Amino acid sequence: MHSGSAIRLTAWVHGYVQGVGFRWWTRARALELGLVGSASNLADGRVEVVAEGAREACEALLAALRGGGTPGRVDRVVERWSPAKGSLTTFVER
Repeated sequence: MHSGSAIRLTAWVHGYVQGVGFRWWTRARALELGLVGSASNLADGRVEVVAEGAREACEALLAALRGGGTPGRVDRVVERWSPAKGSLTTFVER
């Protein structure tokens, strides 16, 4: 995938999202959408999701994060869009 067609989504998920399978669930959705990136627990209780790929796929992942079908409880999702860095090769839990 060349960087011209890829975008980076960084999303910070607030709520009860640690210790409930949320990162595993996010990884499964991202892989289904053909995205690369990571889902990481943060010390303050949030999960940081970084995904790169087609904008439509990133928007679909963002919609899934906000969709109510996630493990745990999502109170809100803050997102930031930026150009893809192209250094990611798969989607991992951290």
